[in-house]
Amino acid sequence: MKEIKQALMVFILMTILTGFLYPMAVTGIAQEVFPYQANGSLIKQKNKVVGSQLIGQSFTSPKYFNSRPSSISYNAASSGASNLGPTSKQLMEEVKKRIQKIRAANGLSPNQPVPADLVLGSASGLDPDITVQSALLQVPRIAKINCISPATLKALIQKNTIHSFLGWGMTRVNVLKLNLELNKVQSHCSHG
Repeated sequence: MKEIKQALMVFILMTILTGFLYPMAVTGIAQEVFPYQANGSLIKQKNKVVGSQLIGQSFTSPKYFNSRPSSISYNAASSGASNLGPTSKQLMEEVKKRIQKIRAANGLSPNQPVPADLVLGSASGLDPDITVQSALLQVPRIAKINCISPATLKALIQKNTIHSFLGWGMTRVNVLKLNLELNKVQSHCSHG
């Protein structure tokens, strides 16, 4: 009986320590030291949340930079990949269609390569970033539609480029932040 009582006391103590006190301490420290990150890295405009820099969004309008494809339509509640492997005929057909769509939308020749991140989804289906190469590929289309110089768009890409940290990770561009910057410089020209 003594062992059961001791085991129960250890169970209660560990539940309080690891189930309540430790999470509260970590949350409190995070809120004080890293409040932006602890609250989801939310991006606001005019006090309204427009997204998170950690969660990808779908940008389908040709006037914006496009994100990576997502097998879950950017629904964070059901994060995950399509589970189609490299030998999947269905995946290969989807990729071929995406390549044709990217080439057509961006005026690329039939033999011009398309960066993989514009035609393949990430493992989570929520990747908010694309490679610098993928952003630069879209510059001519966006420049023409928005009447913005390619040099201005390249400067926006450079301004929103996230460099690898100590050689870890790849250099990338956050699509939401880039498109928000694009909104600030759009001229809304008309193509009469």
